[in-house]
Amino acid sequence: MADFIGAVDQGTTSTRFMLFDHGGNERGRFQLEHEQILPRAGWVEHNPLEIRERTETVVRTVMNQMGLSASDLAAIGVTNQRETTVVWDRRSGRPLYNAIVWQDTRTDRIASALERDGRGDVIRRKAGLPPATYFSAGKVQWILENVDGAREAAERGDALFGNTDSWLMWNFTGGIDGGVHVTDVTNASRTMLMNLETLDWDDELLSFFDIPRSMLPEIRPSSDPQGYGTVRTGGPHGGEIPLTGDLGDQQAATVGQVCFSPGEAKNTYGTGNFMLLNTGEELVRSKSGLLTTVCYRFGDARPVYALEGSIAVTGSAVQWLRDQLGIIRDAAQSEVLARQVEDNGGVYFVPAFSGLFAPYWRSDARGVIVGLSRYNTSAHLARATLEAICYQSRDVVEAMAKDSGVDLDVLKVDGGVTANSLCMQLQADILGVPVSRPKVAETTALGAAYAAGLAVGFWKDTDELRANWNEGERWTPTWSDEERAAGYRGWQKAVERTLDWVDVQ
Repeated sequence: MADFIGAVDQGTTSTRFMLFDHGGNERGRFQLEHEQILPRAGWVEHNPLEIRERTETVVRTVMNQMGLSASDLAAIGVTNQRETTVVWDRRSGRPLYNAIVWQDTRTDRIASALERDGRGDVIRRKAGLPPATYFSAGKVQWILENVDGAREAAERGDALFGNTDSWLMWNFTGGIDGGVHVTDVTNASRTMLMNLETLDWDDELLSFFDIPRSMLPEIRPSSDPQGYGTVRTGGPHGGEIPLTGDLGDQQAATVGQVCFSPGEAKNTYGTGNFMLLNTGEELVRSKSGLLTTVCYRFGDARPVYALEGSIAVTGSAVQWLRDQLGIIRDAAQSEVLARQVEDNGGVYFVPAFSGLFAPYWRSDARGVIVGLSRYNTSAHLARATLEAICYQSRDVVEAMAKDSGVDLDVLKVDGGVTANSLCMQLQADILGVPVSRPKVAETTALGAAYAAGLAVGFWKDTDELRANWNEGERWTPTWSDEERAAGYRGWQKAVERTLDWVDVQ
């Protein structure tokens, strides 16, 4: 039997390839960043060809470093930045435009028009999503309306759409030479085009955006024993590896955190924050600003659903301190700087660079720093940045409790920001519940590996996956109830200052 499962984790700022053994332990990894293209305020793009090249490189590097052949891997899974939209030509394999990233806000007029004329309510009912710049459909519409030749290519059947999972899998499986155009239910549920009940593309939703059905990938399970195709690896030890797992990154992290029972939740701290609460086979429709989404579907089993709170800017706010303000050299220094002060000094930072996502859904919001006095220093701003990550997560926890009636006993966390111990302590203090990080913090890649491995029998069932989970570190609250309440009141006042900043028509 093969010794490893591979996972491609194509994220917002980088792509990595990781190998896991049967115990769910990381055995190999290589990672490369890609360029963040910012043509104008509110626009965020990636080069799909660069992402493809970086993905091929990270896979090849790990295989070569470990001296592995294709036969050493039982399967490969893919996980990806979900709503980021690629449209490409099936004949040439060339993108018609850069990938439009999930953070991009250029489609705010499209989203506002949907809300004004009542189509937004149909999207909520059928797709479980509010009409927002976040999701894929508006980005596809923008490309079709603004890129020369795109509409004509789509009408001819030559233009293909997918999130980055579809783009990579099409290329993995042959590209212009027979590439498979597929996605899974979790990625499809992020487009505003899939009906949550039928798990198929919905003609009425397609008509709202004037998107031809021929552009869309086939929707498949997240873990598919039939497979989506094979990854063709070159070199002296090359061969073909079954491609059997595909999950959007936050659903993958939920699987990696083994949140398989209703009521179990996880929070991933990356470029943004994403909290998912497993609601089982029941579709729970949010009344508190959360998303109803597919959590996963394994083979022919019924789909499992989730409530999700999506936060646009958390870890990327730390990047902003580094890249735009230049007050830290790297992400780790944010903790060192923030520890120089005992509190935020009255400063709150709401990083609404892309508007506010859950639970507010306000595209007119923009970032603010409030409460400044001459006393404040860069250390207070660093501390306020870490607190902003945690307060935004509390907003989502409060909404989840309203929708589900479930109060968290503990919050499972993962992702890059969890390496910041001060931030995790602040999260426990601001929520008032313990925060638990597993030994394997890269749960997004692990979840993709689990999905792929379940499909080929590398792991027998989810009970076997549960046995792999082990706590690595735990943070317990230290603030009093009064401190917690006062801090949250200040945050809520700061959020109010972000609203009505941009005029959206």
